[in-house]
Amino acid sequence: MKLTGKVVIVTGGANGIGKALCERFHREGAKKVIVADLDKSKAEITAAAIEGDAFSLDVRNEEQIAAMVKEVEKRYGTVDLFCSNAGILAEAPEDEGFAGMATSTSNDVWQAMWEIHVMAHVFAARACLPGMIQRGGGYFLNVASSAGLLQLFGAPAYTTSKHASVGFAEALAITHGDDGIKVSALCPEVVATALTNDGQGVEELGMGEVISPENVAEAVIRGLDKEDFLILPHKHVESKFQRKASDYTRWIGQMRIIRSTIIERVRSIAT
Repeated sequence: MKLTGKVVIVTGGANGIGKALCERFHREGAKKVIVADLDKSKAEITAAAIEGDAFSLDVRNEEQIAAMVKEVEKRYGTVDLFCSNAGILAEAPEDEGFAGMATSTSNDVWQAMWEIHVMAHVFAARACLPGMIQRGGGYFLNVASSAGLLQLFGAPAYTTSKHASVGFAEALAITHGDDGIKVSALCPEVVATALTNDGQGVEELGMGEVISPENVAEAVIRGLDKEDFLILPHKHVESKFQRKASDYTRWIGQMRIIRSTIIERVRSIAT
């Protein structure tokens, strides 16, 4: 997909990866970039810089998503690319961290993760698919995470919801590919954003490379151009995913060892 002349919606577009995507889509020649965010004032700032439109949006609210899509189609005729980027990352209880139980996360956080990382993608597809199918084409860029293919230690709710996000992207691609619908699942590892506290301490703990939101946006442009299903800004994620698939049991064992090593590193740094 080429972005020239396209109408694009980006949720969570006021900060981090979303903001970088909005800016890059504009530079690629998009007809209009819609910056949708819970923080309307920041959305307006981002939109003003790229001659876009700003919408105040809670992605957990299906009616708001449907209304936004209807309004964008009314203004510009189409939604060519819908990027479901909004996300949250809640840490494990402070006294447990990486060493916590897989069930430590509260029910409220589990529910929020499900609604933002999965149902918001469903709501976007439900709002956009009729028009896209009628026009014979459209694109969904669903921002998941490498955690949706692998694991993020200490964040079982995040990891589980991101796996579900990838699963829904697969369902979209399989079910509607013959309708002309394209789908990509963006699965970065650690990105320097407010969500990750700019990736502080990640490399020190041996948890991977930290890249910038602009690096992610560059990978997205390449992935959309090739219409890849998986867009992996961190190249080593692909080999990790392949190792997992080749021997799942062995991979689980390796992850247990890595988790234990990280816990020891955290404890040594703390003391």
